[in-house]
Amino acid sequence: MYVRRDADGRIDLVSREATGACTEFVAAHAPDLQEFLSGKEPEPAPAALQASDLELIRVLEDLVEVLTDKGVIRFTDLPDAAQRKLLGRKDLRASAQRLNLVEDDDGLL
Repeated sequence: MYVRRDADGRIDLVSREATGACTEFVAAHAPDLQEFLSGKEPEPAPAALQASDLELIRVLEDLVEVLTDKGVIRFTDLPDAAQRKLLGRKDLRASAQRLNLVEDDDGLL
């Protein structure tokens, strides 16, 4: 099979014969060709997924804080494990702010 690749190096066009657009030969059993033919989206890069998880964690922490501040829920309504984790993260953020290790909306994370 002959393929064309996009700017990220992923296959975006396949031909049985070499054409002006498809010039790179790829073995039929090549993993990237099989992925393209299956129509599945490639899995996100682990680093991007981890960064997204960290951002979402902060959103959820802020959400819990807003809900408790507004009296919608009480902190003690949360399961003990969730309370411990939230308090632990709050302590870690406070320590990081004192040490100025991470950034946030106000310059600290």
